[in-house]
Amino acid sequence: MTADKVLVHFNQLFCPIDPGHPLRGAEMKEGQILTDAYIAIKDGKILEVGSGEPRADLIGKDTELCSYKGKVATPGLIDCHTHLVYGGSREHEFAKKLAGVSYLDILAQGGGILSTVRATREASFDTLYQKSKRLLDYMLRHGVTTVEAKSGYGLDWETEKRQLEVVAQLDKDHSIDLISTFMAAHAIPPEYKGRSQEYLDEIVEKMLPLVKEEELAEFCDIFCEKGVFTADESRYLLSKAKEMGFKLRIHADEIESIGGVDVAAELETVSAEHLMVATDEGIEKMSQAHVIGNLLPATTFSLMEDTYAPALKMLDKGMAITLSTDSNPGSCPTANLQFVMQLGCFMLRLTPIEILNAVTINAAYSVAREKTIGNFDSGKQADITIFDAENLDYPFYFFATNLVSQVYKNGQLVVENG
Repeated sequence: MTADKVLVHFNQLFCPIDPGHPLRGAEMKEGQILTDAYIAIKDGKILEVGSGEPRADLIGKDTELCSYKGKVATPGLIDCHTHLVYGGSREHEFAKKLAGVSYLDILAQGGGILSTVRATREASFDTLYQKSKRLLDYMLRHGVTTVEAKSGYGLDWETEKRQLEVVAQLDKDHSIDLISTFMAAHAIPPEYKGRSQEYLDEIVEKMLPLVKEEELAEFCDIFCEKGVFTADESRYLLSKAKEMGFKLRIHADEIESIGGVDVAAELETVSAEHLMVATDEGIEKMSQAHVIGNLLPATTFSLMEDTYAPALKMLDKGMAITLSTDSNPGSCPTANLQFVMQLGCFMLRLTPIEILNAVTINAAYSVAREKTIGNFDSGKQADITIFDAENLDYPFYFFATNLVSQVYKNGQLVVENG
């Protein structure tokens, strides 16, 4: 079959394997690296990848040839945990962070998430849309082609719906594909202070059915943390969401270990997020339940803590892991997944291959898109991230610099020269 375009002469091409499940434990060390490689594209999808000169029958008189000698490529990067849509910003809390005031103490003082809730409730659809679009532009220039985006800065139906509608519109308008997660249980709203169960009942009885009816999100998430929602409350909400057909995530073991990973294992959530203080017992339970550990090292960095998630223990226990930005206005204000990948090496001690698997094939499983993205199997979307580097180690070694030079989305060039 003749290709529409063939990208040729990559120094290296990273090709994740897909055994039919997220890569777990030692499997994350595996991956094919092609040299002097090519990618043939047809109708926006991968037709073939290989080494050396492309087969003659791939190239017709109308086939576009593009040489990428001196560069390396991976499948389009996937950021599978973001809080993309929000109003305002929180740089006014930065001095408190520098002074040692903890994240939970800032929240208890009415700041943190609650500060962003106030700003988001006041923001119009257009304001939220334009702000989120700028963030997506940053992400695209850093090589990201698919993003999971959570609500959770409304804590009332009107604003939560507006956040999800912004995500839906951006999914139509932007080059990046978006996957929505409903997270009204991100904090306890001020008007429900001391009445968290009543708020959860409001979510279960009124909000979740509307989200499902209007097809605004496919995942449901909750922040299981001291001073926010307990393990029992998290189990209650996620169980109800599961009954309604939502896929599940849970913020767990971020600051204190209060049983969130037990809920993840019991309900077999797709992923558990953060896991900075996950215990050996919790890791074992998640591994047995095949829960993906979604690790967010830039959050630890931003909070100025030293509690990086125990990634190597997770791999030793056979877990699958992903890496994501946690892009949000407070605990992790960044849109740079490359920096997160570099932290994966420097702070989590993962290898470049393990990290590339984490942000491609495993991340595709985390957002339930493994059939269409995540590697270079024939028929998958031609989502491609190209680095100005001569080998796959260099983007990790040369840190805190955007080395993405080109990005293809569905076979179309959407980023050129950074």
